[in-house]
Amino acid sequence: MGFIADLEKAYTANANAEYAVAMANYMKGHFSFYGMKTDVRRSLYKQALEANKQEVKDNARELARALYAKTERDYHYSGIEILMKELKKKFRPEDIGLIEHLIVTHSWWDSVDTIAKYLLGGYLQQFPQETEKVIERFSNSGNMWLNRSAIIFQLGYKKETDENLLFSECLKHKQSKEFFIQKAIGWALREYAKVNPHAVKTFVENAGLKPLSTREALKNI
Repeated sequence: MGFIADLEKAYTANANAEYAVAMANYMKGHFSFYGMKTDVRRSLYKQALEANKQEVKDNARELARALYAKTERDYHYSGIEILMKELKKKFRPEDIGLIEHLIVTHSWWDSVDTIAKYLLGGYLQQFPQETEKVIERFSNSGNMWLNRSAIIFQLGYKKETDENLLFSECLKHKQSKEFFIQKAIGWALREYAKVNPHAVKTFVENAGLKPLSTREALKNI
């Protein structure tokens, strides 16, 4: 039947209207859902993946785009998960176009945060020479979700975090009135504080961040 057809059949058969309403409400009505709990959806996704291994392996990028073009949020999650699995340490230089497309399409925190950490972050670890150019473009964009991605893409970097880049991005966006930007600054700093709490504390004391960013950054220090 093919991967997407298998997925459609499985998701439709396991739809739950009551859960679907609750999920849509949680996402502020931005998306519709089949109403599957995460563990159920992932189990069905893995079954479809197992039945169509070669197709997914050979066409990961195309399948992700096709899934992202669908209405239900469940498909968007599955598209991201395909790329996380198939592209890890196997990115191509041109994949930044796909990553940007996913960030700015059906944008909300649940998709953007995963894409930023695992896809954008993974891509720039593989192609570090692209970091300055990509992050400058995302950071200067009028799209808030690209701005957020430029702040949080190093979430998984730990000791490999570029401290100067992190701090400069936080300073650049510190006056933003956007909740998701203020939160991103605090989150990125809080995560880096696990590696270098002294540097984060000193930075926050002198940066003049918004109260939300400050609270989030210092939460565990």
